[in-house]
Amino acid sequence: MTDLSQSPHFDYQPIIDREPFKLPGGKRVAVTPYVNIEHFPADIPGTALVPGTLGFTPDSLNYGWRDYGNRVGLYRMMDLMDDLGMRGTVCLNSDIIKEYPRIIEEGQKRNWAWIGHGINNAPANWIGNIRESDGSLNMLSEAKERLVLESVLKSMEEALGRKTKGWLSPFLTHTDNTPRLLEEYGVEYLCDYTHDDHPCRFNTPLNRLISVPYTLELNDIPAFMNCGVSSEAFGDMIIDQFDVLYEEGATNARCMPICLHTFLVGQPNKFKHLKRAFEYIAKHDDVWLTTGDDVNEWYRQQYM
Repeated sequence: MTDLSQSPHFDYQPIIDREPFKLPGGKRVAVTPYVNIEHFPADIPGTALVPGTLGFTPDSLNYGWRDYGNRVGLYRMMDLMDDLGMRGTVCLNSDIIKEYPRIIEEGQKRNWAWIGHGINNAPANWIGNIRESDGSLNMLSEAKERLVLESVLKSMEEALGRKTKGWLSPFLTHTDNTPRLLEEYGVEYLCDYTHDDHPCRFNTPLNRLISVPYTLELNDIPAFMNCGVSSEAFGDMIIDQFDVLYEEGATNARCMPICLHTFLVGQPNKFKHLKRAFEYIAKHDDVWLTTGDDVNEWYRQQYM
């Protein structure tokens, strides 16, 4: 059928119509912590704990709150994940490479995975078509999008010594060209869609780009900033999500992404409950503590 209004980027296939998904060693759940490591230029507004100061330049109040993540919060998270045998999948603003090189050193030391996440969090570098207040659509040209993708992928390859396999668009926004362009540049998986517990293929020209699960449900930005969830409740959400997926995974394995920002869950009051949830998960058998890169590799080996 050609008259459907669903996304054209992937086919609809309900989970009840698939063969049970398998993970290495018969594991029930692939738990993947995504750690968003971002750079917000000091002279522009950014994610704000106190919106009332966004009009100031510099906005020292909110800039300092965000910068805590790159100075302190990340390393608190790294220590915990080291203790539990977890590796992060870093959603990386490529400006981090020059702005905060110690972050790259520490992530490389731990063999964390790295996926592209734009240049920085300045609106000028976002990928997407924006609808203006008058209803008109401000379309991002393919040429401009190519410049952003090429800049990020080149910077990451030079700094990390390997090609980048995954991509998460800033704010999970992209154009209809993005999947095709990512495949053309050799990227193997895209995390912008939060539509499934399993990886699946995109409808790209070579049919080689896949979706690796990401989540808005277990994502600290919407939880804390949009929904007003408490620190304790966020820890409970992670545990509750795990319990359901672990039970279901006995017969049909699941992926469980947990999406985090260093300036949020890296704060001590929130970290306490992240630690509680991560320790709960780590004590279970038949759990694959893994990365987006490894899920991508497993899926390609077994299902493509």
